[in-house]
Amino acid sequence: MAVLEESVRPVDHSQSLEPVPEHARDSTPAHQFWIWAGANIAPINWVLGALGIVLGLGLVDTIVVLVVGNLIGMGVFGLFVLMGQRTGVTQMVLARAAFGRRGAYLPAAVQGVISAGWCAINTWIVLDLVLALLDSVGWVGGTGTKVVTVLLIMGVQVAIAASGFAAIAGFERWTVPLTLVVLAAMSVVAWTRLDIDWGHTSSLAGADRWSAMSTVMTAIGVGWGITWFAYASDYSRFVPRATSPRKLYAASVLGQFLPVVWLGVLGATLATVNAHADPGRLIVDSFGPLAIPVLLLVLHGPIATNILNLYSCSLCAQTLDIKVSRRVLSCVVGAFATVFTLFLVFQAGLARTLDTWLAGMVTWVAPWAAVMLVHFYVFARRGIDVAALYAAPRRGRLADVRWSAIVALVCGMAATWCFEYGVPTALRGPGARALGNFDLSWLAGALVAGGLYLLLGRRERAA
Repeated sequence: MAVLEESVRPVDHSQSLEPVPEHARDSTPAHQFWIWAGANIAPINWVLGALGIVLGLGLVDTIVVLVVGNLIGMGVFGLFVLMGQRTGVTQMVLARAAFGRRGAYLPAAVQGVISAGWCAINTWIVLDLVLALLDSVGWVGGTGTKVVTVLLIMGVQVAIAASGFAAIAGFERWTVPLTLVVLAAMSVVAWTRLDIDWGHTSSLAGADRWSAMSTVMTAIGVGWGITWFAYASDYSRFVPRATSPRKLYAASVLGQFLPVVWLGVLGATLATVNAHADPGRLIVDSFGPLAIPVLLLVLHGPIATNILNLYSCSLCAQTLDIKVSRRVLSCVVGAFATVFTLFLVFQAGLARTLDTWLAGMVTWVAPWAAVMLVHFYVFARRGIDVAALYAAPRRGRLADVRWSAIVALVCGMAATWCFEYGVPTALRGPGARALGNFDLSWLAGALVAGGLYLLLGRRERAA
């Protein structure tokens, strides 16, 4: 009887790398909208939105960069969403088609470390805001409160992520609408009670102005959309193939675009009040009785984002052929992120740390994404041999390592750094300096990697 019960027990496909069969796909475009919207309703986006003002740009300049950059970045993001629906496969397993069965270890390892790091940074971002909000209602906290907050947030995040896709989708679907209401109230209060300088103009001119705009474009314009490419298929693989790809594309892109631009504009407008103050603190100071709802939004932000980071990070680990259950991996990643967050509690230099992290993300994601797009939409013409992706190393039809993809990725990363102009001196490449400190890192990396893979990949297939 026990054997019979085990044999008919439903399989939770969200706990493994196996392709999700059609009968087990029950996600909808609306579900995907809430997942991606929830992932981006986070304080980090209003902090990054202030970056343009802090660097000396005008309000119009900053808003234009936010809108145009995210239209480009999120538009390409939608193409990765469609990969998951088409194949039912996670994003890093799909990378095996381009990079080879073991060659895909490289992007999977990099993405795993990055997503774990994001989990820590997103939690760290909200700690000062939490203390400020608690202080506004009479609770005086300090480092001890920060530590307790980190442990509580991480505990909730790990519990949801370890439970799988259904828990993640349910959490986002039921909590994001409420946070949008709070965000709307928050925006109205901030824009009516604070002395926003709607005509704030740039203190920069000529090449300096364009340089600052290109930096913001990389940080929270095109660069922000790029950071989500490596996550897309992990969640869209649960959408039935019969669902309209156009509806799925539109819902996913809008779910990313709306909160990022909204919060970015909120942060930018708040920074016009005082470019040297934390825009989050300015919001807190203006709320009064709204402090508790805003506190809930601030706490919701990292949870909604980090459950995706934890889930995708554990999938990356499984892609490395680590034979440990995904639930256990989620707990291990959570423990690592907790230690990292507690380390960051005692660090300073918020803007520098954020820009360094985001710029580093683009260094690898943009060229990797270009290789994936060329392989899926040009070479494979959306027809991936899914079974070959799951064969044991050296035993299937898939090459162990596709050096054409590896070489294209490495060269693309070099090109990204060459044309990067970040805040830290180490992220200011010679190409960007030659262009008058203009940051074209994401474009250079994508063009070099995509073009090289197009050339080398065709020769490899002709051989």
